[in-house]
Amino acid sequence: MEKKNVLLDDATINRSLTRIAHEILEKNKGGVDLVLVGIKTRGVPLAQRLQEKIKQIEGINVPIGELDITLYRDDLQKAVHGDEPEIKETNIETDLTGKKVILVDDVLYTGRTVRAAMDAVMDLGRPAAIQLAILIDRGHRELPIRADYVGKNIPTSEQEVVFVRLQEVDQIDEVALYKNKIT
Repeated sequence: MEKKNVLLDDATINRSLTRIAHEILEKNKGGVDLVLVGIKTRGVPLAQRLQEKIKQIEGINVPIGELDITLYRDDLQKAVHGDEPEIKETNIETDLTGKKVILVDDVLYTGRTVRAAMDAVMDLGRPAAIQLAILIDRGHRELPIRADYVGKNIPTSEQEVVFVRLQEVDQIDEVALYKNKIT
């Protein structure tokens, strides 16, 4: 793949997350009864960063959880090509019943990951509401899903790929657009 350009650097990622944290607090009239749930893998560090920003803004520690949606995916067979899927741990210590759950992920594309995450959340409790915070919305939805909070909308073609790299996972903060090389 060929790197076209960097869409967000560490400073713009940080500003986007600060704005999203403010929007979450504004829409929910504070942080009471909120739970941030990061979708593995890169949604988890984004949720942790939002938790820290909300703590700086409101002085409260919003509970956080980690969600593995592997077994909820509708494309599981296609995605694993005969190999066993890699199951990661779901770790949500807070009861989600009656809470406002904010799902956090890096890229919103077809909507299938979010649908799987909502199914997983509903198996863990009955939240009062589920909202979605996304760092990048690249379009091309296959399901009627939209984000409540978006860091940046990036119109893309089907031949482009958006890669989010985060310090906690990749040792760098960067969102870049790549184009598949035509062979």
